[in-house]
Amino acid sequence: MKKKLKLVALSGIAVLVLTGCGRTDITGHSSGLWEQFVYGFAQIIHFLSFGGLVGLGIILFTLIIRTLLLPLMHVQMKSTRKMQEVQPELKKIQAQYPGKDAESKRLVAEKTQELYAENGVNPYMGCLPLLVQMPILWALYQAITRVDFLRDGHFLWFDISGHDPYFILPILAAVFTFASSWLTMKAAPEKNAMTTSMTYVMPILIFGMGVSVAAGVALYWTVSNAYQVFQTLLLNNPFKLQEERAAKANAEKNKEKARQKALAKAKKKK
Repeated sequence: MKKKLKLVALSGIAVLVLTGCGRTDITGHSSGLWEQFVYGFAQIIHFLSFGGLVGLGIILFTLIIRTLLLPLMHVQMKSTRKMQEVQPELKKIQAQYPGKDAESKRLVAEKTQELYAENGVNPYMGCLPLLVQMPILWALYQAITRVDFLRDGHFLWFDISGHDPYFILPILAAVFTFASSWLTMKAAPEKNAMTTSMTYVMPILIFGMGVSVAAGVALYWTVSNAYQVFQTLLLNNPFKLQEERAAKANAEKNKEKARQKALAKAKKKK
């Protein structure tokens, strides 16, 4: 977990370095590599803004990005599921070497890596979709605030570069974030305090950020998190997983009953 957090922190610093503190307008004549990247995003959204509706362009842009990331998200979900499945074995390893000394920590790390290798688990895979989306989110934010033909856009009840005056988008983004996290938690074979707390903390953070950022970014979060709910139901449906686990547990229970019954018959024959 600490390694993942360090990886995310380093990627965040890299993105901040790329974006810098630029506040000037970005045009097709801007010379910086990052500015050209941002302007390219703005042109794509402008192309998708049918009827001049920039909000529609952001929605379509979000759907396209999330669809392109779907294979990566599928791999990430499979990796997460494997991580959840090996948690009981991981707890056994931690219980076997409970010491806080350097040798115990080394043995836990070594056995954990062996466990991951045996089960094809990549603990870093959970970070990859986030790392891919961070530059996209920053580029979108800067496209909305620094490119004139997006910054001056209006959609439904809000200005694209302004704040949502009725907080509808931040609320929707928070609701879909909670729904996505709740479905993911429900799919896990075991619950833990960290997962449970994040299920409730993340929507609050998203709401807070949604209130403070441009409405166009809040719209991106809303559509993206709604897509995440659909994606979870499609690729990692917790209700199907629960049924599969229940069926597997029931089959093992029946198998054990049959074995005990066979043993009892064998004893009677003796």
